[in-house]
Amino acid sequence: MSSSFFSVPLAALQHYLYCPRQCALIHLECAWADNQFTAEGNVFHERADSGITENRGRKRILRSLHISSLQWGIHGIADVVEVVYAEKGGIPVSMTPVEYKVGKPKPHRADEVQVCAQALCLEEMFGLKILSGFLFYGKTQKRMEVVFDEELRILTAEAIRNAREVLTGEVTPPPMYSKACKSCSLVNDCLPNVCREHRQTMKARVDSVFEDSLETSEADDL
Repeated sequence: MSSSFFSVPLAALQHYLYCPRQCALIHLECAWADNQFTAEGNVFHERADSGITENRGRKRILRSLHISSLQWGIHGIADVVEVVYAEKGGIPVSMTPVEYKVGKPKPHRADEVQVCAQALCLEEMFGLKILSGFLFYGKTQKRMEVVFDEELRILTAEAIRNAREVLTGEVTPPPMYSKACKSCSLVNDCLPNVCREHRQTMKARVDSVFEDSLETSEADDL
């Protein structure tokens, strides 16, 4: 598969930043399993992605908007895009992507990268500079503003590049156990604990063989 023509799904960016192996399992091997977190997320997004357009004066609320960028090689669906139109001519003068999340703000920046990538698509599609967007979290019932500064744009570009390398590669990244595994719905497919125990067992065997060889060598020298 040619990486230069491969368009990365927006959801894959968040999956990659959460865990490169999870990204490959979902988007390459089509592995999926629901747990409490994914089930709640599905219901939450069904409500957000109703596809119904709302008009509020000069502002329109677009839902489930299909977006893409040829420049960045990404595509996906934006939960909500708030569009403000000029008083005359119906020309969009500003656009604000809003991504809905069922949980709460996270210590990492995966959610911010996802909404920033949406802004990159919208900027290319509509020729507008988008300065910020929002993340709405279900548990807090609050919107968190995300400023699309240079640092976040660089992080997003790196995530796109790295996710593309994973999705166009021939080898699924190996499992590496971390705290994130506890919340992952694919833990039974990935089996990070089994692989970790296997590595520990193999290391113990190698260490034992190495120690035995040293003892044999020392005995031969006597």
